Amino acid sequence: MRLSAFALTAALVRTASSAVLENFQVTQPAILPSGVKQCTVEVLRRDFASSYGHAEVVELIPPTDCGPLGSWSAITLNLTVTSNGTQYDRLGVFTFQNVEIWRTSTPEPTRGDGIRWTYVKDVTKYLPLFEKPGTFIFQLDNIIQEGLDGVYSTVVGATYYASSEKHPTAAKADLIIPLSTLANDTGNDAAVPPGFSLNVTLPTNTIKVFAELYASGNSQEEFWYLNAPNDYLEELPDGTTYGQGPFREVRLLVDGRLSGVAFPYAVLFTGGIIPSFWRPIAAYGALDLPTYFIDVTPFASLLADGNPHNFTIDVASAENDHAILGNWFVSGALYVVLDTSPKPTTGGITVYEADPYASSSVSRTDTGDVAFTVSAERTIHIEATVISGSGETTTVVWTQNLSYENKQTFDANATVQTMRQTASGTTKSTHNGKSALSDVFEYPLDIDFTYENENLTSWTSSLNHTYDRALLPSPLQIENKIHNEQGVVGFFEIRTGGNLGNGTSNNSFTYGDVLGNTYSRTVNAALNNITFDEESGSLAGDIDKELQADRMAGGGDEGIQARLPGRGEVS
Repeated sequence: MRLSAFALTAALVRTASSAVLENFQVTQPAILPSGVKQCTVEVLRRDFASSYGHAEVVELIPPTDCGPLGSWSAITLNLTVTSNGTQYDRLGVFTFQNVEIWRTSTPEPTRGDGIRWTYVKDVTKYLPLFEKPGTFIFQLDNIIQEGLDGVYSTVVGATYYASSEKHPTAAKADLIIPLSTLANDTGNDAAVPPGFSLNVTLPTNTIKVFAELYASGNSQEEFWYLNAPNDYLEELPDGTTYGQGPFREVRLLVDGRLSGVAFPYAVLFTGGIIPSFWRPIAAYGALDLPTYFIDVTPFASLLADGNPHNFTIDVASAENDHAILGNWFVSGALYVVLDTSPKPTTGGITVYEADPYASSSVSRTDTGDVAFTVSAERTIHIEATVISGSGETTTVVWTQNLSYENKQTFDANATVQTMRQTASGTTKSTHNGKSALSDVFEYPLDIDFTYENENLTSWTSSLNHTYDRALLPSPLQIENKIHNEQGVVGFFEIRTGGNLGNGTSNNSFTYGDVLGNTYSRTVNAALNNITFDEESGSLAGDIDKELQADRMAGGGDEGIQARLPGRGEVS
């Protein structure tokens, strides 16, 4: 869809406001117990200014007046940030006990009264980490320099919910093992390429292992879905986009053997394509990036031999060399379940069908001056027998069937671009025929982009972004289904003395889970103002009228730093 640059610019002039802009990501409220004692501790308080390479490192000590350590029914992290000025979006990484527990990013601030956002992150699944004191790290690399003066003033709290007869201690793994850099002074994510590897020794009575992976593109890989196959780069004007194609696959290997993969969701940070797309509503996942789950239980008998085993996380493309550009940030954790008997686990893999890389193809299409389609397919089938020391035999079946397609066109000397992408698939594991992990997803993403002038300083764009996922991460967590669709249109112009930008956003979100919790919200925005906001479901509450009034007041876009497709980065 092509927009009128004149109409959007004229509208922007009429939107000046001095009210604080309340930014947010549409998501379900955290599902928390009611009627139980709560203990909240302040974890950290810091202004992140010239903080590049200087993470906040604190000792987090659990409270003792909400029941015995580890008996809690839920735990949340509570984040509040304010900022005023001009700044890029910045990646934030929360690490506790060397395990990444939350990856987030910052909305880009406005000048005047600035912006504010809050987020409540349910971290109950990491309960074993919170049972004892440990090092808590928040890495938020920000830079203050000429033209970038936005400081992120941050407060983080942790709330522990006591257990009760109605709300018992949350289900938890016996052990959580980090797949991380194990650093003690910064976030524990690793930059790839090359792949990140770590040797891990598991207890000999391990009977179940589930992996959680964090992965997000940065720098030349931030807009990986807009990259072109290498064979087409020479047909495009210099600087149009990057190479290595648009397909990415996150892989987890055990002793060099592929154990599972993820086709990642395309997270759009708040400087992406047009910064004013995301004011005040961030793209889904920008404040709470999704994670990916793999059942490593088929390898349990091999991992339980008392010896160290190598775990590798990497990201592969569909190019002949499977290489990517710089870079992706990755980390992970292993959720380990132990047998009640100390005797060693035995068994073995009985079926192993997993090619190292996805099958893929690239074809030319006749829909534009330069046009191509990149397709990929992935199938994995692994079966194993796991025999516990207490004598129970479990037959594990782990399968993945994933598909991917990306269509791009470049016309008018690449000043008019379109991209249509979808990744979809079904991941499933069963233990003795009972579902243990399930992930059914579809991630469509459509982008249209048009430069409005010859010097490439003014452009319009429209984007439709969908996250559709039915997920059972493991038997330790509840099965849920999320559908989020966001459509945005906007205009941006780079100007001396202050850039102009503008956008409208329509958002539809639904959540449901096997416990009967439901939540729906439809919220729209135009010219930085909320124009419609309606929620329903068992988790819905009255929208804070004061907060809504603040959001309706909006804010200006002067001074935003422009971000171009394929050229931006999250520093």
